[in-house]
Amino acid sequence: MNQSEALAIVKEHLTEHRYQHTIGVMETAILLARQYDVDEKKAEIAAIFHDYAKFRPKEEMKQIIVAEKMAPELLQYNSELWHAPVGAFLVEKEVGIVDMEILNAIKYHTSGRVGMSMLEKIIYLADYIEPGRQFPGVEEVRELAKKDLQLALIRAVQNTISFLMKKNQPVFPDTFHTYNDLIANRRTIVDE
Repeated sequence: MNQSEALAIVKEHLTEHRYQHTIGVMETAILLARQYDVDEKKAEIAAIFHDYAKFRPKEEMKQIIVAEKMAPELLQYNSELWHAPVGAFLVEKEVGIVDMEILNAIKYHTSGRVGMSMLEKIIYLADYIEPGRQFPGVEEVRELAKKDLQLALIRAVQNTISFLMKKNQPVFPDTFHTYNDLIANRRTIVDE
């Protein structure tokens, strides 16, 4: 599937604003993949489809989470998290993408997870720093991403956790675990 075919499929499922965001994520993911020696085509496809389920009805997403026996604790947290795992499922079923690296990059682009692959890290970060994003701290993460993917990711996850805590919103456990894993791995790299 080439870029224009993938974009045409995803455009039908997004608002114009979210489609422009997707273009930004795609372009950012390709640049990061090139910089950090990750498969650019996989980064491109994962980025294009990362928000595929973003505007599906909440009830439909809830039914898929239950029917497909996805992590049941998802239903106890903000529904903003749901579109990532549901999106990975729907991209496989409706679009026919079966590459697990791409599907996992879609699945974990909102929460992160312990042991993220380089592709997963790139999609998470590209979604966070794409040019259309404007919020406190994003510029620092953009600068870090040019030099150190791991450090940029740590800062992005820190900012996300801090933002949720300031709004008195619960933080999905995978996000805490992601932070701890990134810090542990950073320490290992620094200590060697």
